[in-house]
Amino acid sequence: MTSFLIIDDHPLFREALGNAIRLAHPTALIFEAMSIQGAIHILSSGQEIDLALLDLTLPDAVGFSGFLRLREAYPRLPVAIVSSHDEEHVIVEALSLGAAGYLPKSTSKREIAQSIDRVLSGLTSVPDKFQFAGGLSKPDSQQALRAGLQELTPQQLRVLELIRRGFQNKQIAGELRLAESTVKAHVTEILRKLNLFSRNKAVVEISKLGLTNLESLAASRADRSRPK
Repeated sequence: MTSFLIIDDHPLFREALGNAIRLAHPTALIFEAMSIQGAIHILSSGQEIDLALLDLTLPDAVGFSGFLRLREAYPRLPVAIVSSHDEEHVIVEALSLGAAGYLPKSTSKREIAQSIDRVLSGLTSVPDKFQFAGGLSKPDSQQALRAGLQELTPQQLRVLELIRRGFQNKQIAGELRLAESTVKAHVTEILRKLNLFSRNKAVVEISKLGLTNLESLAASRADRSRPK
């Protein structure tokens, strides 16, 4: 049974979002919270959640602060943002921070249901006008991604492998014995070279290539770069 967590302080919208979920998942288990603290209370109970749907404006959160609290506490939890804000820069920032999708509240119930299914299948769902913003929804996506991987340094490949395993920046820094600021710089460069907006999208796209371990690729590349 698929489980959802709706985080929104407006009862009518929580109800509407629940109805949209049940269009595609009639037997879904749906939890509701009116704040980030309430959401954390539900998550801390050990309940498995397949997808959280988060409003940006909550009593205890402003902008992306609530999203970042959830990411810090539950880094493996997929979170899609559902908001009345649909400005391009807000959507881009949400994706760059690792949101699994961005759904404007103006979206119809049926479209929301379709967007939720895309996110559950591992895709990043965004409004139609931003469908190609990441550059890798086009037919030549795998070729472009492989070309981007060729530009990554061995260290950046190691960082990308740890991102794929679900590590956050602080954990990557500890694993590779780097400063967290250095890891952040690597992540920024990785996303730039791969022409992607978010870590989540990078994980999804890399998995499509069938590469089992990027660390072995990093080691091979490091060996080739050593002077003979």
